[in-house]
Amino acid sequence: MSNLTNKVVLVTGGGSGIGLAVARGFLAEGARVAIAGRDEAKLARAVESLGGTVASHAADVTDPDRVHALVAAVTNRLGPIDILVNNAGANIKHRTFRELTAETWKLLVGANMDGAFYCMREVAPQMAKRGGGLIININSIAGVRASPLGGPAYSAAKFGLHALSLCIGAEMKADGIRLCGVYPGEVNTPILDVRPKAVDDAHRERILQPEDVAEAVLFIANLPAHVVVPELVITPLVQGFL
Repeated sequence: MSNLTNKVVLVTGGGSGIGLAVARGFLAEGARVAIAGRDEAKLARAVESLGGTVASHAADVTDPDRVHALVAAVTNRLGPIDILVNNAGANIKHRTFRELTAETWKLLVGANMDGAFYCMREVAPQMAKRGGGLIININSIAGVRASPLGGPAYSAAKFGLHALSLCIGAEMKADGIRLCGVYPGEVNTPILDVRPKAVDDAHRERILQPEDVAEAVLFIANLPAHVVVPELVITPLVQGFL
């Protein structure tokens, strides 16, 4: 029997890409999985692709009230959440400093940092009450190596998420809660569709696939409760990290 059998897992941004691959991986380990996202149609397709064995909840994680309702719904349906995977995130095509507006700045910080904070704020107390839990934040290489490729707002939000993970992890370890940040390089997900320059199929094949990141998440989740991985960087061989 897997260490993850019957564990309750909530994956945000679970309708496609990394989130969908992570949900599939946890299901294969016998976990009880809920996925969340803004697009109900996308969630429905994800549930169908997973064999209808997951719970799904439409929610915009940038809205703290919707996050409160999401966590309550998952808890009522599946039980207390053992593992939270904060995967929801976004970027835009017009991402340079000169192109950013107050609205797009707020959008990117909300999608890539605020949403994760709201989810952690809701889930951590129930984990602490039970004496333990695991939170995995899917960050980005842009959260440790800022570059124009991701853009200043996306990078700033991911650096903020990096700091959140470390600070909350240090604060909550006495409650048995482990905080882990996963920092993927380029991944073949729908976020590539909004790159300023189009990405061809050959490039998509050379970079990380969603399943690669899911394997890293499952590795962390299968570790004993006394082991924590604060940071895990995973990149395709073709991408540098210097």
